[in-house]
Amino acid sequence: MSAPPMRILATTLIMALAGSTLLACGDDKPESDSKKITVWSLEDVADRVTATKAIIADFTAKSGIQVELVTVNEDQFPSLIAANAAAGDLPDVVGSVSLAGIRTLAGNELLHASANTEIVDTLGKQTFSPRALELTSDDGKQLSVPSDGWGQLLVYRKDLFDAAGLPAPDTYERITAAAARLNTGGVAGITAATAPSDVFTQQTFEHLALANGCQLTDDAGGITLDSPQCIEAFRFYGDLIRNSSVKGAQDVDTTRATYFAGKAAMVVWSPFILDELAGLRNDAKPTCPQCQADPAFLAKNSGFVTAIKGPNGAEPAQYGEISSWAVLDGAAAGSAKSFVEYMLGDGYPRWFGMSPEGRFPVRKGTQAEPEAYLTAWNTSQAGVDAKKPLADVYGDEVLATLRRSPDTFQRWGLGQGQGKLVGAMLGELPVPKVMNDLVSGKSDAAATAARAKKDVEAIKAGVN
Repeated sequence: MSAPPMRILATTLIMALAGSTLLACGDDKPESDSKKITVWSLEDVADRVTATKAIIADFTAKSGIQVELVTVNEDQFPSLIAANAAAGDLPDVVGSVSLAGIRTLAGNELLHASANTEIVDTLGKQTFSPRALELTSDDGKQLSVPSDGWGQLLVYRKDLFDAAGLPAPDTYERITAAAARLNTGGVAGITAATAPSDVFTQQTFEHLALANGCQLTDDAGGITLDSPQCIEAFRFYGDLIRNSSVKGAQDVDTTRATYFAGKAAMVVWSPFILDELAGLRNDAKPTCPQCQADPAFLAKNSGFVTAIKGPNGAEPAQYGEISSWAVLDGAAAGSAKSFVEYMLGDGYPRWFGMSPEGRFPVRKGTQAEPEAYLTAWNTSQAGVDAKKPLADVYGDEVLATLRRSPDTFQRWGLGQGQGKLVGAMLGELPVPKVMNDLVSGKSDAAATAARAKKDVEAIKAGVN
């Protein structure tokens, strides 16, 4: 299984915590500067486990602190963290936790009250992406230590766009026009997720909805999915899929396969597609007719749009995910902080270098070298079965655009203090479920928006 579905699954399943009542029994564990800590990592792919162990071995050699690494499969994490919390046996540190996951851990009082703030202060707030710190904070309190992120992309065929004289698809109007113009000759104008039980559908729609200023809630927590901005976002998405896309439910695998086969002019996907697009993964290689002679054909002829603007959007927006390290309640705080500081310091280039295509460093550099980690990321080797720096494939201009994207990430609900609701929604997926009738033409945008609002209000009532 490739990285994107696993990341999506992790986000979905960690949210099972949102409906649970956890006992924050970590206080029973003595807080000390123990020379042994337990670290859980949600990165359980074999080559990444090997890389993580090597980083930890160097940390232990330098610090004398022993680390018990527990790699946790995404589908087991919710039940394991709940069971360990109830037993008063939380790990000292968890890694690769999503934004909504951090908010849920915070809501259940499983995070260390001060350690994560202290780590960021020690490393230097100015060395982090301000947006990453904002998304991982609540009321000025730093909930976790942001490590790396990825933002949703609209990938498009530059060769087809150039031949048709079309501009880059960075607005609703341009996306619609290009999709209609290029939806011909066995090539769909666009392929995008529609499967009602897939978090990828939520991520794709949220990306495009944010572009139009559509928010999940207002500042008071009221659900606003029936706002004019959201109704227009639903209309745009429904028309786009109905008129210019592939028939039938589309998911994370089928959308990629369609674009890789040369049968779509555009696709909405995560940057985990970058190494696959370059032919560096044997289990997900481009199959377009031109790709037989030149495996890098699609990589050479694809463009990438990060932030998109709708007619009602104040500014271009992009859906983004930030992964964090977090010290948990009752941890051996001194040793735990030293470990996380190492993972964001000396060990950092090797950590994000495990899969740089989907790990843009949100700590840009050190106080002495403000762009040290951005520079290191630029030369990191991407790929699985073959490895190559992304700069060698896509060039410096594309990579510079991708590196800047974490500074403009947006997410529904988090800025309005609705992290727990966001978590619960990812468990039930109310928005993807209502979109099935929209894309099939059985429901219009206004009715879809009203139904989405009603379903989310019911979830919110259960969370509060």
